[in-house]
Amino acid sequence: MKSLLMKKILVIVLFLAIAGELFSQASAPLNKRISYTTDAYPLHRAQKALTDVIVHDIFSPPVASRIYVYANMAAFECLAAGDHNLGSLHGQLSKFPAIPAPGKEVVSSVAAIHAFFNTAKQLVFSEKRLMDSAAAVLKWYKTKSVGPKQLAASEAYGKLVSDSILKWVAADNYKETRRMKRYNLLKQPGTWLPTPPGYMAAIEPHWNKIRPIALDSAAQCKPAPPTRFATDSSSAFYKEAIEVWQTGKQLSTEQIAIASFWDCNPFFLNTQGHLNFATKKISPGGHWMLITALVCRQKLADIKTSAAAYTIVSAAIFDGFISCWDEKYRSHLVRPETFINSNIDESWRPLLQTPPFPEYPSGHSVISTAAAGVLTSIFGDNFAFDDSTELEYGLPVRHFRSFKEACDEAAISRLYGGIHYRPAIENGQTQGRQVGEIVLQKLKLNR
Repeated sequence: MKSLLMKKILVIVLFLAIAGELFSQASAPLNKRISYTTDAYPLHRAQKALTDVIVHDIFSPPVASRIYVYANMAAFECLAAGDHNLGSLHGQLSKFPAIPAPGKEVVSSVAAIHAFFNTAKQLVFSEKRLMDSAAAVLKWYKTKSVGPKQLAASEAYGKLVSDSILKWVAADNYKETRRMKRYNLLKQPGTWLPTPPGYMAAIEPHWNKIRPIALDSAAQCKPAPPTRFATDSSSAFYKEAIEVWQTGKQLSTEQIAIASFWDCNPFFLNTQGHLNFATKKISPGGHWMLITALVCRQKLADIKTSAAAYTIVSAAIFDGFISCWDEKYRSHLVRPETFINSNIDESWRPLLQTPPFPEYPSGHSVISTAAAGVLTSIFGDNFAFDDSTELEYGLPVRHFRSFKEACDEAAISRLYGGIHYRPAIENGQTQGRQVGEIVLQKLKLNR
């Protein structure tokens, strides 16, 4: 009897111990709950570190999108090589390299972080700043008792993956576009002119030469042409400019908040007398990458799910900029600030600084809609979230009931900000929706 009683007591104690452990894991924060092999905590830190360097180095929105997508591809491929449930980009993208399977000592999550940073450091200016962050992020694995042999093998494998992908990256025509001629002003009625306060030269006029990820060509999602330019007060174009002008003169507090929240202008220039200095901000793509981080954390997504989300969102943003810039330098359309000052009100100024490139279509409308479509496919419709990405830039959190609501607000913010006519916003969203759909059709990251 005593033996039986002792066995029953032992079973009860064991049950309580297991239940306590399960409860402990369920109530623990993300970086405590999941094994270090699947925990996305280091990847989220890596994304933020890269964003900080992109902001510091003041990369243009298109160039920033290139940095994001290649760094995330490298991380994802490390994970896909060791997991048959993930679909490698090899065979999905033209000439994308085949990645060898990792050795038994390799911890794929550690290798992914190494690959992310090794790729990104080749694409930014502040390499030391980025790699200091990498060292801090990777130190986390040492607290999880990852052995020296595993760390060394994982680092070597991450570098192997990164080096393979960087060879593919080198053929995307980016270097060639650095040697192309600067933009020449057309000096024709209705075409783009530099705007105050910096009167900067046009940014990335040859970006449509960059190889897309999922699109067949830069012109695949070519939007309807912009409204025909005219200065006649009865013309459709003049009425579009009047809408921008009138909206800018009677903005509500909420409209000002929306425009400011989605400004995302890395070129913002402060002018005080003869002193000019930049205020560094995230790009539109950077904003959506941070939203991706927010929702991955909210869903407690593991590193594989998070890496797939980062990769496909960054691909949609990257292709969105290529598609958008293709049209910008086809239509060369004048910005509202220039037209309104010349034809309606010479003293009018938009709420936001006008970015240094042609007006049509709205880049934020294109890439926000593309990113939102991809995120909706991953996390579903009506996924509510609090967007805190602008807190460090002095702006409050905004709540959204869905990714669509967020991208619609980002798009209309350009009208409130006075930097786009309505067709650039509406047709830009149509264009972005098409880009997102093609990315989802082309890239199958989960089997």
